[in-house]
Amino acid sequence: MSQVLLVDDEPAVRLALEAAFQQRGWSVETAAGSGEAVRKFRNMPSRLVISDMRMPDGSGIEVMRSVRQLAPETPFIFFTAFGSIPEAVEAMKHGACDYLVKPVSFEQLELVAAAFLKNRAAPEERSPMIAESDCMRRLMERARQIASAESDVLIEAESGTGKELLARMIHERSRRRTGPLVAVNCAAFPETLLESELFGHARGAFTGAVTARPGKFEAAQGGTLLLDEIGEMPLHLQPKLLRVLQQREVERLGETRPITIDVRVIATTNRSLLDLVRENKFRNDLYYRLAVIPLSIPPLRERREDILPLAEHFLRKYGRPREEVCSLSPELSLRLRLHTWPGNVRELENVIRRGLALCRGQEIGSDALEQVQESPAQGTEMLTGVSLRAVERNLLENTLRATNGNRTRAAEMLGVSVRTIRNKVRLYGLPPRWSLQ
Repeated sequence: MSQVLLVDDEPAVRLALEAAFQQRGWSVETAAGSGEAVRKFRNMPSRLVISDMRMPDGSGIEVMRSVRQLAPETPFIFFTAFGSIPEAVEAMKHGACDYLVKPVSFEQLELVAAAFLKNRAAPEERSPMIAESDCMRRLMERARQIASAESDVLIEAESGTGKELLARMIHERSRRRTGPLVAVNCAAFPETLLESELFGHARGAFTGAVTARPGKFEAAQGGTLLLDEIGEMPLHLQPKLLRVLQQREVERLGETRPITIDVRVIATTNRSLLDLVRENKFRNDLYYRLAVIPLSIPPLRERREDILPLAEHFLRKYGRPREEVCSLSPELSLRLRLHTWPGNVRELENVIRRGLALCRGQEIGSDALEQVQESPAQGTEMLTGVSLRAVERNLLENTLRATNGNRTRAAEMLGVSVRTIRNKVRLYGLPPRWSLQ
């Protein structure tokens, strides 16, 4: 994928800008007209399109419409002569990012282009889910497969695992990505207000309803409605939600006229809906209507391969403003891998943010975890039924991985001799590279 597709029918302008971009290290494709631009984008998409407004074989707006059918989120910048400014303004109304009036200096054009590329990473780069573990890779693959479907989705996972991030990823990869993603937390509204929030109300429907108001289902028209913490929805509202999902029609409070909706529903919950069904706190028929495509995000303690990659991700995310670059100390890396993470990814994110705030050198030390209290029940549960041999092997392997195979450092951390480390490596058949260092 190239960074920029440059479209202009004037050879001198096209060649000059291409040379300037390439000299500054940009990857550039050029096209002499609208037809060539669409063909080139179809064969090799670009992250940004910079186009003249008027060309012999078509307008820049026509290029934008054709490209947006292939990649709806592609940003467009137009450069235009004074006489076509009204067209450029019209293009802005239809989603263009900016327009510049000719003659355009390269410095000005590069500044605008760099700003939009910084704010609009490619979809793969924007993926918020770290998936190094096998279980997360399988989940990501299934999410990509079902993204283009129209079926409703149910995501069950503990708090802090990234349910909303997964829902947004599904939306952004679906055919509805150009439509809105509207989120409603079902636990955040009193019972008397949640119905109005979801379905809307007519004027005078209840005390205080001085004007008519559409609900979140209408606001999500053509897009996706995210029903967060669906397990907290009151029982008396569940039949109405079931009817909306079945009929794809919604009635505002105080009205009898149904409104047809075109909305995909993604519901999330941190509780087992089947358990709630057994406890008569959730309708059985609504559960099966929501769980057309069920997804489950494993807790962080069950995907330990993701812990350090996630930590590195948060280091990059929150460490950019700092002049010095902090890294994780071997001791902290080990403790991160051994911690049971009752707060999941959200807890890990906070630990890294705290570590960056406390870091005074080049490494974040283990004191970043000192204020985190391990739950005895969780620790016991994790180790129940696991042999001492397996625990020792896992501890040794994690320590060597955290020290990049340095036996001397590992021995210091575990309070044993280097000879003990070497013997244990051989005993448990760990990778030879660790026994040779």
